[in-house]
Amino acid sequence: MFNLDEKITFHNKNNDLLAIGEILVDLISTDYNEDSLSNSYQKYFGGSPSNIVMNAKKLGIRSVVASAIGDDGLGNFLLKQLQNAGMNTDCIQTVHEATSMVMLTKSKSTPIPIFYRGADYQLVYTSKLEQYLKDSKVLHFSCWPISKYPARQTIERAIEIAKENGVLVCFDPNYHKRLWEKGEDGIGYVQSIIAKSDILKPSEDDAERLFGSDLPERYIEKFLELGAKLVILTMGKKGALVSNGSSIEKFPSLATEVIDTTGAGDAFWSGFYTGIIKGHTIRESLRMGFATSAYKLQFTGAVIDLPKLEVISSLYRM
Repeated sequence: MFNLDEKITFHNKNNDLLAIGEILVDLISTDYNEDSLSNSYQKYFGGSPSNIVMNAKKLGIRSVVASAIGDDGLGNFLLKQLQNAGMNTDCIQTVHEATSMVMLTKSKSTPIPIFYRGADYQLVYTSKLEQYLKDSKVLHFSCWPISKYPARQTIERAIEIAKENGVLVCFDPNYHKRLWEKGEDGIGYVQSIIAKSDILKPSEDDAERLFGSDLPERYIEKFLELGAKLVILTMGKKGALVSNGSSIEKFPSLATEVIDTTGAGDAFWSGFYTGIIKGHTIRESLRMGFATSAYKLQFTGAVIDLPKLEVISSLYRM
């Protein structure tokens, strides 16, 4: 059981965080229009796992992303963004599919995505990826790579190897029906992965898509019943509920200004991971996650120019 007032002990590894999943282009409207009727969109680096590792490196920990991009201009744009940020690109695979994109309306609530998928789910398991996995402290993935083959097989194998090598397995159950093949039981598959994970961070919207409309406390209970060990249910401006199975605690949001919510959850993950890697307790790391998310909400785009975690912590008096 995870004790919120204790630190997580890690084996000595050369890399802190390995995120496996999508890297893609976020097209975000330049104005607020909930009906996706905007005429102008700005191109941003995107994809939840790649956002997280980019942010985590800026915050001060070693991070690598394993993803697939297309052999095209958008793929080159994403690769250059990683390289310009000083990121390790050893696990970026180039495939003969179009680089994936997501179109988003700039939003102060929850942005509604439109998916255009190509290269992202072509990610395959390789000896190089396994080398980085074994030498990492934390494995992170989301619903994107498990929604289609061959990326699903890549994640399944990665979970097995992670368990064998003392790697903390963290899952973002950001289920969207449109990510899955028509007729496939995506919800059932996502629920089967929960028991194989150590830490989950669903949003309230994610939970509703998986379980239907219910109270936040019931969502927590349902994740725990499926085998979750630590559940962090984020609820936007209402903060979050966190449970290790023995009790449920409420954490307030630290956000004071909201310009764009795109990537707010990714920013939380980055701050939380940086906190636990740097030797803070889970409780302290949760607050660092909220502080990082609050800082990001002041800017447009999922990946912004974050300062070190210590600077963000001081801004929010942690």
